[in-house]
Amino acid sequence: MQYYLVALLGSPLELLTYHSNTLLEIGTQVLVTLSKREMKGVVIDGVDKPAFKTQSIIEVLPFVFSTTQIKMAQFMAEYYGCSLGEALNLCVPYEMETHFSELIQSAIDVDITLSKNQNEALDFIRSHPVSLLFGDTGAGKSEIYMKRMDEILSEGKRALLLLPEISLTPQMEERFKHHFGESFVLWHSKMTPKQKKITLAKIYDGSARIVAGPRSALFLPIQELGIIVVDEEHDESYKSSSRPRYHARDMAVYTGKMLKIPVVLGSATPSLSSYAKYPYFRLRGGYYTSKRTFVFESSVEALTPSIDAAIVKNYRENHQGIVFIPTRANFKYMMCDGCGYTIECPFCSVGMSLHRNAKALKCHYCNYTEVLPRLCPKCQSSKLTNARLGTAEAVEHLCTIADGMKVAQFDRDVITTQNKLIKTLKAFNNREIDLLVGTQMLSKGHDYHDITLAVVMGIDNLLAQADYRSREKALSLLVQIAGRSGRKEDSTVLVQSFNESFFREYLDDYELFLQNELRLREGKYPPSKKLARLLFSHANGLKAKEVMEEASRELGTVSTIEVVGFGASPIEKIGGKYRFQILLRSDKSTQLIRAIKSVKTPMMEIDMDPIEFT
Repeated sequence: MQYYLVALLGSPLELLTYHSNTLLEIGTQVLVTLSKREMKGVVIDGVDKPAFKTQSIIEVLPFVFSTTQIKMAQFMAEYYGCSLGEALNLCVPYEMETHFSELIQSAIDVDITLSKNQNEALDFIRSHPVSLLFGDTGAGKSEIYMKRMDEILSEGKRALLLLPEISLTPQMEERFKHHFGESFVLWHSKMTPKQKKITLAKIYDGSARIVAGPRSALFLPIQELGIIVVDEEHDESYKSSSRPRYHARDMAVYTGKMLKIPVVLGSATPSLSSYAKYPYFRLRGGYYTSKRTFVFESSVEALTPSIDAAIVKNYRENHQGIVFIPTRANFKYMMCDGCGYTIECPFCSVGMSLHRNAKALKCHYCNYTEVLPRLCPKCQSSKLTNARLGTAEAVEHLCTIADGMKVAQFDRDVITTQNKLIKTLKAFNNREIDLLVGTQMLSKGHDYHDITLAVVMGIDNLLAQADYRSREKALSLLVQIAGRSGRKEDSTVLVQSFNESFFREYLDDYELFLQNELRLREGKYPPSKKLARLLFSHANGLKAKEVMEEASRELGTVSTIEVVGFGASPIEKIGGKYRFQILLRSDKSTQLIRAIKSVKTPMMEIDMDPIEFT
């Protein structure tokens, strides 16, 4: 009889001991029982016969997790404060029976000619294990990626391209498939089971030589990996917002070091942490010589006459435009003019958004929906008004300001599938849409040449957030959205903001902002300090608060860390659970991890290197 420590996939439990008559390899996927429920697990180690009674492994499955995947998961479990089973559940295992074809040591003859500046950037990333390609919008980062990948392929290796999220992929897929053909495959959550099966078969047998996808692609079973490229490395979607709360960019760097392969990070607005931590090449300029003029309007968030006039003028000159609004739906809030009450979700401490077409109020946190009220729930007044303009309301208005102008909504309420995304972007590219109105999806690297007007609204709301990264987030977003315009002809970026002086200072020199921001954060916030956020949630608010307060008292006695603050989360209740948090600061991650381990409660969730605080 053999005895094994098994990690249960997706379970927060520690390793459990099972037995089997079969001699099993480390990493083998197995089927076991836990409280009469069948679960998949992974064999982590062999052990001596324990003193307690063990259950038998029911079945040995034809999949195995590689040594690399197990090491990645062990690091994640330690650093991000999750179980090994939760970390391994992110990984797609290898098929035991798959016959991996040895990769041919040949390039694909990529037909790309680089400029002198691009060739210097290529030499730079060749000479560093981890490098940051700090390139202006339109400077040709993708071409450098492809040239470097082609070199890796000629060595008989494979390449992984990480993208922030699926909204980036249609054009990127087209570009890479044009150069690499069928050896390029895309992986993402919106794929059908059949599409995933076909793609995995290509990954297993080695015919997929370049794999691209969002953060989940990092955990695919790619043998002979030779390079990892993280495009738009600043993007927040690389950070998981649920347990395990890992950051794919940081995990890509860890994986590169473990495999001794190069990692390339790229962005026009790199994160301050990457700028400070890694050697970078400043790739300036680009293929486009057009001018971009910024016009600021000191106004609250609203579609003003000047914005309407600019959009109509742009349309009548036969050009396309984009309008950024941070809020989905018609309006973010419905409130009472009589008593000032904002109608909140009964399960979350947030105002519900008005969706007029659905004749409903919806919570964008727990998806609770209710019929539009006619009276204020608090004072029974009929004086209900709306606040904070949303994309749907803007589209309704903008459709009326110019005869024949075709306006499309571009956010998660409308773009719900990959096909809808491709269809909308194709229609825009074919000039069937004149104006795109959307949320942050607009900033995600779409490359169309006839956008000569970009309108940016609500940027001051980002700047005013209680977040040490608010300046970085607001400026980065503005630069990214502005970068969608003026590719072929001169363009205007109309920004609604009371903070023109801040934005003006850095619009033409993002690096100056990074240098100044580094000095501002020195000794207080990352990258010079490490942060951890501890989350406590429970249906009983008093219970969650008591546990949080007890933990803060314990942590307050640890000399190597600092309790920056604790209390109710900015959004105190979500999905019927009350939430409290503690923010910790220290010089080193190891000091934070050691201190956090002293807190023993199943109610706590750990968010290392947090990037949002609501």
